[in-house]
Amino acid sequence: MRGLSRPPPRIGAKTHTALTPEDRCMPGITREEVAHLARLARLELKGEELDHFAGQLDDIIGAVARVSEVADQDVPPTSHPLPLTNVMRADEVRPSLTPEQALSGAPAQEQQRFKVPQILGED
Repeated sequence: MRGLSRPPPRIGAKTHTALTPEDRCMPGITREEVAHLARLARLELKGEELDHFAGQLDDIIGAVARVSEVADQDVPPTSHPLPLTNVMRADEVRPSLTPEQALSGAPAQEQQRFKVPQILGED
């Protein structure tokens, strides 16, 4: 069983250097590979599902390969096309409930905290 990494594209007996889409085609994901992945993920798949997912995984790998072809040396790998920044408000003290007000409707309280039944058996 080979992994999901793909071998380099096969270059046919053509004399020119440009690769056609047929030259770039990689062998498809086999049913056995999908069955192996399903076993690793502890999924039980039927025969028709193996065929269906093999086709889908092949499409995904093909799409990633096409994106990889477009990536250029001067374009750094990124997780987002735009820079991300966190926008946070200033941490200001505002009027809120007192501990007594917050606990006023609690069925049980202890040391200014809500008291709840123990569920994990921890101290």
